[in-house]
Amino acid sequence: METSERARLDAYFARVAREFAPPDLPSSLLVTHMLPERPAFVNAVGKVSRLRAVLPKPRSVHMSARREVEQAYAVDELSRGLFADADAAVTYLETRAAGEDVVLLDVGGYFAPSLDALCERFSGKILGVVEDTENGHKRYTERDKLPCPVMSVARSPLKDPEDFLVGQSVVFSTEALLRGRGDILHGRPALVLGFGKLGSSIARLLHAKGVHVTVYDIDPVRRAQALSQGFSVARNRDDALKNAGLVLCATGSLSLRGEDFPELRNGAYVATVTSSEDELELEGLPDGYTRNSAGEHVTRYSTTGHYFYLLNGGEAVNFIHGASVGPFIFLVQAEIIAAVRALVRGGLDAAPHEVPAADRSTIAATWLHYYNNR
Repeated sequence: METSERARLDAYFARVAREFAPPDLPSSLLVTHMLPERPAFVNAVGKVSRLRAVLPKPRSVHMSARREVEQAYAVDELSRGLFADADAAVTYLETRAAGEDVVLLDVGGYFAPSLDALCERFSGKILGVVEDTENGHKRYTERDKLPCPVMSVARSPLKDPEDFLVGQSVVFSTEALLRGRGDILHGRPALVLGFGKLGSSIARLLHAKGVHVTVYDIDPVRRAQALSQGFSVARNRDDALKNAGLVLCATGSLSLRGEDFPELRNGAYVATVTSSEDELELEGLPDGYTRNSAGEHVTRYSTTGHYFYLLNGGEAVNFIHGASVGPFIFLVQAEIIAAVRALVRGGLDAAPHEVPAADRSTIAATWLHYYNNR
């Protein structure tokens, strides 16, 4: 990032922090992708809360960004296991923020498995959770009962530009990896699993590149939407897998089980838009498959009579090229900061909530002031 660009970004977040800083700062834990531009957002979180620890998402860590954040904040290793065990989760939180009011800033529902224990047994108070992703949104909202408020920005209109551009980056990285092997998208029928914001964006962009796209979603409403937009819609997911030369997993949950991989046609490519632990059951792959490198970020799985290629080890394919969506990501990051203030203000029941529309308007106006150059 150029010095002038970083200065503008710092000025933007300073203004956002002044606008939304609560009168009494809570403590916070922050799960985030540690991408090159991320220290500016982390610093803004540090202005609206006492940031006790930053937990970078695995496999999306740029070391220069991490080193910068480590100069000001504690940086801990993140895994699903850290918060899967209630005792371990409570112990960890006690080491970082014992007796304090805490806001949990999440990307992907990491705190969801132990949230009840954290709310019941932690020596301080969990004011609530802020969740950034659709996958995480589902992890919280699928529960029968929440023990605290959850502010979700996953379905905010301010996230729409990000979702579109993430889809664009997924298609870009997928095509780049295929071309790196002397292959191309054209003539390779694609199956998009999941027709939410990201899946629909990916399907449209592939179609614009002349790729024949088939869509499958477990939700019949989304299947009807895909059909209305001119896509082929699979009646049977298993049959669609057998015919696809490229499978893009965009469900935010388990897309392919172990028994699905042998059904892929020979030479098919598989890519995901989230992490392998969410989308792929690779550990369930039948015995007999061997794994070998087939090029940078391309793994060939093979057994007698069958082979397929997995891009980026099953992790989000767009992170190979930085997963950049430009300055539009700063809209959502500002909304996360606004959500912190909403939780500190209190008065929210233990249920899902969204940032008020007036706050979104303020964020958009501020962003336009800094990033609309015309």
